[in-house]
Amino acid sequence: MSKIVTITLNPSIDKSISVPNLVADQKLKCSNVNFEPGGGGINISRVIKRLGGKSNAFFFAGGHFGNFFVELFKTKKISYQSFKIKNETRESVILFDESNSNQYLLNVEGPIISSSEANAFLKFISKLKQVDYLVASGSIPQGIPVDFYAKLAKISKQIGAKFILDTSGEALKIALNEGVYLVKPNLKEMGLLFGIEKMDKDIAKEKALELIQSKKCEIVVVSLAAAGALVVTKDFAEHFPAPKVQKISTVGAGDSMVAGIVFKLSKGKTIQEAIQYGLASGSATTMHAGGILCSKKDADMLYLNSKTNF
Repeated sequence: MSKIVTITLNPSIDKSISVPNLVADQKLKCSNVNFEPGGGGINISRVIKRLGGKSNAFFFAGGHFGNFFVELFKTKKISYQSFKIKNETRESVILFDESNSNQYLLNVEGPIISSSEANAFLKFISKLKQVDYLVASGSIPQGIPVDFYAKLAKISKQIGAKFILDTSGEALKIALNEGVYLVKPNLKEMGLLFGIEKMDKDIAKEKALELIQSKKCEIVVVSLAAAGALVVTKDFAEHFPAPKVQKISTVGAGDSMVAGIVFKLSKGKTIQEAIQYGLASGSATTMHAGGILCSKKDADMLYLNSKTNF
């Protein structure tokens, strides 16, 4: 069993398409059609593989699209465990308008997961051994209770794994009450968490410290998009700038950032080094279109440059 396990409750077949000009009520000639297995934890596992690491990806899959998803994921040559569900895995669309470089993300809500399917998943996780990092990312699909990530946080403690969570809303709030190792909200998600409409970096720092002091989390990484990230632990609070790149698409950038962080932590690096590599990985992904994720070459280059300039 890999030391890193990623969890994706609501995976998606990400279909990317380009059109010359997005115009209503006309037949549009499509090009650059591409299918990729997507979803938070799936993207994290894919990036960890690209960076030279190993992980084991756990995800739900159902119906015709679920079978297609598994076949797509097999091509990535990553260890996985799929959990069969009755309903169809979702398909999402990434539409690129070549005339103005605008990108449209069409996300389908996803399947309904039954309580028996969800419980079987939790039971399997609770029996894992020799897992250092349990990484959950993405939305909770219909049917799964909002405290599901909190249950995973509890199981993580029982199996001796550090729980890393990238989600938002009530699911994040309840999971924090159970206690997690690291979370990665953005400013908007921090605002929703604390009921603050106009969240800024200074307020986010203050609230992150509250989470740490109340033992709800050990590390808070507040994503600031192109501005980088605010990182708060019991020992320090620092702003880490993101590498400057020519942005093409932000699809998968947040997941790539988490992947870079986890990859470096799994190698015994400091949290500062892990954050810098995570930012480099996220920025490297924005250099590509659609669901194409970062390359190790780009991530390493941006990381080395950021260390030189930091």
